[in-house]
Amino acid sequence: AASAQRVINPLADRVHNIASDKGWYDGSSASSLPELIALMHSELSEAQEAARHDNPPSEKIPDFSGVEEELADCIIRILDASAFMGMNLGGALVAKIEHNLTRASIH
Repeated sequence: AASAQRVINPLADRVHNIASDKGWYDGSSASSLPELIALMHSELSEAQEAARHDNPPSEKIPDFSGVEEELADCIIRILDASAFMGMNLGGALVAKIEHNLTRASIH
């Protein structure tokens, strides 16, 4: 758990600092958790659209597919929100994975 916190939480801070520097928090409604969650959802919708269109290469990062780009965008949004809200996402991630290990198979 500690190693995930040492990786995930500083990465979240970096992503949030970039978003702040680029103006995402300059007087916008993006400072509410529901708005931040909506932005995460929009990235997943964009990934779904890319998948529906045979997952073409990304226009912005052409070494990757559209789905890869949009899933990365969603992770970026999640990291940004977690840092902005002061969450311990790294700790929660490890705790949830450990919990999932104790669950019964769905098959």
